[in-house]
Amino acid sequence: MSEYHVRICELPVADKPRERLRASGATALADAELLAILLRVGIEGLNAIQLAQQLLIEFGGWPGLQRAGFEELARRRGMGAAKTAQLKAAIEIGRRLLLTTGEERFQIRSPGDAAQLMQIEMSHLDQEQLRAICLDTKNRVQKIQTVYVGSLNTSMVRIGEVFKEAVRLNSAAIIVVHNHPSGDPSPSPEDVLVTRQMIEAGRLLDIDLLDHLVIGAGRFVSMRERGLGFAKS
Repeated sequence: MSEYHVRICELPVADKPRERLRASGATALADAELLAILLRVGIEGLNAIQLAQQLLIEFGGWPGLQRAGFEELARRRGMGAAKTAQLKAAIEIGRRLLLTTGEERFQIRSPGDAAQLMQIEMSHLDQEQLRAICLDTKNRVQKIQTVYVGSLNTSMVRIGEVFKEAVRLNSAAIIVVHNHPSGDPSPSPEDVLVTRQMIEAGRLLDIDLLDHLVIGAGRFVSMRERGLGFAKS
C-alpha cells in the first residue's frame, strides 16, 4: 500500500490527529486534522485526513462547509447523513461560542470585530440580507436578527423592523450589517439614505446605531469610518 493510501490507524501514534490533540491541544492541529477527527473514517483509497483535505479544498474551507447545504454535503462520496450532521453540529457550536451568555458574550470593540462575526456567513449570500446585531451597554452581543431579505431600498425597508428586536431586548445599541452579492462592498447612495433614516429612528428610541457595515467578497466597509450617513466627529 502506498503512503498516499495509508490508513490513519497505520500512521505513527504521534501523527494521529486524536493523539496529537491529546498531547498538544486542538490549536496545534491543522484544519484537515480537526475535520478528520469529526469524520473518523475515510473511504477506499483515502484516509480521513486526505478526505478532509479534499473537502476543505472542494468547498473552500470552513466558510464553504458552513454555507453548503445538508443534502449537498450528504451526497458527497465519503460523507452521508451521519458525518454531515456531525460536521454541521460542530460548526454551529463554534458559531454559538461567539454568542455565549453573561460576561462571556462576544464583545464588539471595532468594526473589524463586527465584520469577523458576520463576514463568513454573509459574504457569499445570493441575495442581499440586512441583519441587526443587538448590543448591551458594554457592546456585548445579545442577538443577531435577520431583518430583511432582498434589495435594500428605502421604499421596501421598514425602519421600525430594524429596531424591533432591540426594543424587545432593551438593547443599548445596534450595528446593522448587509451584504452586496456582487462582492463589491462600496456603499450605494441608497445605503447612505437608509443609514440616515436608521440613525434618526434610533435617536427617537434611545438606541444608538453604532455602525452600518457593508459586506462584500472578503472585504467590508464601515460606513461610520467613511463618514457616510454618520456625522463626522
